[in-house]
This record gives sequence, C-alpha cells and structure tokens, in this order.
Amino acid sequence: MALQAKFNPKKTLKAFLLATAMASSGLYTITATPAWAYVPPEGFADLVEQVSPAVVYIEVTSTQSGTITQDPSASPFDEFLKRFDQPGQNGQNGQQPDRESRGLGSGFIISSNGEIVTNHHVVENATKVTIKLQDGREFAANVVGSDKATDVALLKIDNVKDLPVVPFGPSDSLRVGDAVVAVGNPFGLGGTVTAGIISALGRDINFGPYDSYIQTDAAINRGNSGGPLFNTKGEVIGMNSAIFSPTGGSVGIGFSIPADKVQNIVDQLRSTGTVSRGWLGVQIQQITPDIAAAIGLATPKGAMVADVMPDSPAMAGGVKKGDVILAVNDSDVTKMHDLPTIIAAIPADTTVTLTVLRDGKTIDLDVKIGRLSPEKMQLASTQDQGPQAADLLGVTVQTLTPDIALQLGLSDTDTGVVITSVMPKSRNTDKLLPGDVIQEAAGQVVTTPAELATVLQRMGNNPAVLLRINRRGTPLYVGAEINPS
Repeated sequence: MALQAKFNPKKTLKAFLLATAMASSGLYTITATPAWAYVPPEGFADLVEQVSPAVVYIEVTSTQSGTITQDPSASPFDEFLKRFDQPGQNGQNGQQPDRESRGLGSGFIISSNGEIVTNHHVVENATKVTIKLQDGREFAANVVGSDKATDVALLKIDNVKDLPVVPFGPSDSLRVGDAVVAVGNPFGLGGTVTAGIISALGRDINFGPYDSYIQTDAAINRGNSGGPLFNTKGEVIGMNSAIFSPTGGSVGIGFSIPADKVQNIVDQLRSTGTVSRGWLGVQIQQITPDIAAAIGLATPKGAMVADVMPDSPAMAGGVKKGDVILAVNDSDVTKMHDLPTIIAAIPADTTVTLTVLRDGKTIDLDVKIGRLSPEKMQLASTQDQGPQAADLLGVTVQTLTPDIALQLGLSDTDTGVVITSVMPKSRNTDKLLPGDVIQEAAGQVVTTPAELATVLQRMGNNPAVLLRINRRGTPLYVGAEINPS
C-alpha cells in the first residue's frame, strides 16, 4: 500500500498508539509480517541474547470513563447541530458507568535498582502495573512520573537490585538506512524480535507539539508500545510508540521517540516527577506554499504566529499575529514543529533573540522565556449570504451571530464571517471547511460578507489571499486561492 501525500491522521492512522486494550473475550487478527525486514548475514542472535533480559512485558489495570464522545472527524456544523439532541440520544454524549480495563505494553530496564521506561499511554490512568521479566519473575511497579506531551513514562520497582539493564545510545547521529532491531510484546506474545532499517528521521505525525519521530520499517504492532529500538551495538536509540496502519497490523511504517528526547524527559521525571519546559505563548501553524506566496516568502519555512496569548512572554516581547518566526538565537526554524521543541528546551527566565519576518522585513525581538504549566498547554447582522465572496473564494458565507458562535464553541462576543458550505469545485476545498470563521482577510478585520467581498475585490490580480480563520476555537492562517473574476 502506498502512503498518500496527504492524509487525515484521525481517519487513516489506525492503531497509532500501540498499547493493546485487552477485553476478556478479545480476539486478534494477526497480519502477516511484510518481507522487507533487513537482517545482516551474521544475524542478530548475539545482540538479542544480550538485550532481551532487560526488555519487559507490562500489564496494566486502569479505569476508563464511560463517557461516549463525539466523532472527532465530524464537521463543526455537524457537531453543533448534534448538541441540540438530549444527552445520550442516538448514542451521542451518553454517560455509562466507569469500567475497569486491562492493557498490555512493553518497556525496558535502565537501572539495576528497577527503573523502567515505557510510554505514557501504556500506563495512563493505571491503578495497577505489573512487570514481567524474561526469566519469569513478576513485580509490582509504581509510576514515578509520566509526560503526556512526549508520551514518556518512568516506572520503578522497589526493593530490587542487580536487574539486567540496557544502555541508551545517541540518536542525534542516526542516519536513514541504519539497521535497527525492535524487541517487545506485540499482541501479548512476549519476547518478540523484529529487524529493519531507519526509514526517516524527524518525522512529524501530527500527534503533538513535540513530534520528531524516528520512522522504521521494523515490524512493530499493538503491544510494542514502550519497547526499545536498538542499534547494532545493542544501545537503545528509540522507544516504539506508534504505527501507521490501515489494518491495525504492521505495514512497515512505525515510529519511535528518539533516545535523546527520552533521556531528557526521564531525567526530569526522576528528579521531580514532572517535566519543565520553556514557554513562549503563541499558537503557530506551518507555512504552506500558498501562505508563502501570499506573504512574499520565497520558500515555505518558519512558523507563522496565528495568535499571541495574553500576558505571555511573546506579547511582552512584541511578537504579533502574522509574524513568521525564522530562528531562535542560532537555531533555525525550518518547519513549524521546530519551534516548540527549541523553546521547550530553553530554561525559564532565559532571554532569547527571535528572528521574525514581519511585513516583508526581517527584525530581531528579545523575548524572556517563561515556564510552561499544564494549564497553558490546553488552551452581527443576520443571514446575508455574500454572493460576491462566494464567487471569489468558492464558498457560501454569512455573518457570525452570537448563537452560531456559541454552537461552534466560540464566545458570543466573537465576530467574523462563518463559512456555511464549500463548493465542490472550489479551489479551496482542501483549505476551508464549513464552520470556519473568517476573521481577517489580507490583514483587515471582516465582520460581514460585504466587508469580506470588498477586501477580496481590492486584491486585483493576486492569485491568493491570507485569511485568518477560527476553526473550532483554534486560530489559523490560510493561504486561500482567489477564483479569477
């Protein structure tokens, strides 16, 4: 199967998180392993014999909420219409009793006194964690700390010594094509070894702000979560966390968290049980070719500031909506996900220099980085249809009313122009969605379809316009194409 150039991870990526939820009568269909796994002539037997004793099998008991949630792929209009239903009607938003569930995962021992690393999603909401070693011994383990943002957790077995361990190796010197070995507990089978190569580095899979995965074709499946990815020296260079799979089984596209990142998080969890990160206080988005063309950027690079949070370091430092952050000190921001990773590694109260593109000019801003807290991570007239705006953008629109704003999860004081439909042959079908609220066009605030049409008509022969929209409470910039008049 070929991976399409564009895909919706919520719809396409099945079994992304690999820990296996175990029902009492659960059955599994195990897909045949693809035949592309790389094995050197001498094999990996010596390596496997060396590292396997330190790879563990994790059983987790947890409590799951009985709440039935909405389909996250539904359009904004679908969602707010469903909210008029009574709770529990048609299976929407129903509340059922909390239930106990069991899951399986993998992990690896990093200290002889019982420290074990695994994924956050393996032990999330755990009420009981059992560690099983290759030699048959079982231990109860405690969760020392867990970081959802990077999907890393540290466990500890008490009152043990002389356990087998595996060392971390460097992940910053890896190369595409390097041979790797994965060891783990797929489908609860325990002690399973697969081999392959590194397929890509720095992969962003749209799972969080700090995505930078190692991609491998070594077969990994459900239950491999938290298991180690080894280099040929027997060093852990990654922790298996996710797969791309239309079937639920391995198709040769797996993702591992780099060891350098795992080590940094583990060190903080060991010391304080939590993770401290630098905070800038902006919402950002990727620079697409359309946006680059709209703002006069030669090539798509940097991170565009979609919004600046009130009372944030960015606001105090003079960062504005629409700025494109190109570098932090000497670290280039070549793509959007570079920025959160760079900022997260900077200690609070450190002053940095941001290189910013604003109105076609490059400027430097000095910003004092803050400390990221969990709270900071979460963060009209009537039915005029605006035919002119519809013709130019290929959409139908109306003024955002307080009632519609509330139904879309916005404040009743928000203003703008809400998209009610996107024409099938519009050039913007992959950029704009029903329920998107256009709040600015070409840097100008728009509150009615007539105002939007006026701005678009002033664009002359420009092929694109930069729109600032609000999508389900998230501000975004979109480089929308203008239909020729």
